[in-house]
Amino acid sequence: MKIERIRIDQAKFDMVDFSKHPTGFSLVYTPGSRKPTSAYAIRIYTDEGVVGQYVGGNSVATAQVNMFGGYLIGKDPLQRELIYNDVKRQLRKFDKMGMGFVDIALWDLAGRAHNASIRTLLGGWKTRLPAYASTAAGDRNGGLDSPEAYADFAVACKELGYRGYKLHVWDTYDVPEVVRTIAKVREAVGPDMDLMLDPGCKLETFAHAVQVGRACDDANFLWLEDPYKDTGISIFGHKRLRELIRTPLLQTEHVRGLEQHMDFAIGGGTDFMRADAEYDGGITGALKIAHATEALGLDVELHTPGPAQRQLMASLRNTNYYEMSFVHPKSSEIGRSQLIYADGYRDGLTAIDADGCVPVPEGVGLGVEYDWDAIEAHTVDTVEFTR
Repeated sequence: MKIERIRIDQAKFDMVDFSKHPTGFSLVYTPGSRKPTSAYAIRIYTDEGVVGQYVGGNSVATAQVNMFGGYLIGKDPLQRELIYNDVKRQLRKFDKMGMGFVDIALWDLAGRAHNASIRTLLGGWKTRLPAYASTAAGDRNGGLDSPEAYADFAVACKELGYRGYKLHVWDTYDVPEVVRTIAKVREAVGPDMDLMLDPGCKLETFAHAVQVGRACDDANFLWLEDPYKDTGISIFGHKRLRELIRTPLLQTEHVRGLEQHMDFAIGGGTDFMRADAEYDGGITGALKIAHATEALGLDVELHTPGPAQRQLMASLRNTNYYEMSFVHPKSSEIGRSQLIYADGYRDGLTAIDADGCVPVPEGVGLGVEYDWDAIEAHTVDTVEFTR
């Protein structure tokens, strides 16, 4: 089997009631606003008629595909390890974001070629995955605008069935308010719900990270993630923070690739490992990170929701939660989730069952069917690679 053609479509959709925060870049609840957002759809065509598909990515990833898209033409799409290592070298001067976008589509293609789900190809066994509610950033617009609002939403998520709740706080904050929010949420949900905090690298100083970390200690949080403005990449800084607080750290969302993840863990900069199939070299790369993390006796937590994450998580022992990200009390769905699928697949606040779990799609490859009519109706740009 050989790759004959690759097509990438950029489709634009509107995100309703959310806009970029003017100082911190986070998406925040803004009633009545409409923010354009792009989805990138890749299709990899072969000479045997098997087509690998994936919708996700970002502008950086698709720009990087221009550096190696021509190389893929004529290659055997089932030789993912060869492609992974060749492209990794080609992108060695960059963040390698383009690798994941293509690799996920190659795994979908492999599933379709073998008439099996990716979970099956990986030896997976899980059919349902426990999820945690991962909030949108705090706002001052009547949504997550106070400690009480975060607490009320945590209770609502618990009543829906979520077993865990992660706070993303305000871009403009003061430490006492964040500390009150941490305490208020724990008081509201009681002792039996896992709680996490992800400031998204917003805290201005190491001192703020220590103060917030000690509040997490008092509230028995499961982890603290990307606390301060080193942008989540300082091994030494997070090693020192681990020595000053009790709450476990979850790091490595903002370092790319297998070797950097292992350096972070062995250097003492994290307790939990973060991996992302799009960011870390695809399912191939994220699987390497997960297995290397397992060798260290640690757990890996996958970043963001999606069918690739579900298929991968279904094959991992050393992982705990599916991240249902960007949930908010005034918005029940995640962005374009309900627009790009033709088979009922969705992510969003109410996409869990009564036990707080999501199903792993059972179809071939990624297990989902995309609504290509809707995607093509919103397409604004197309790039193709051919012989």
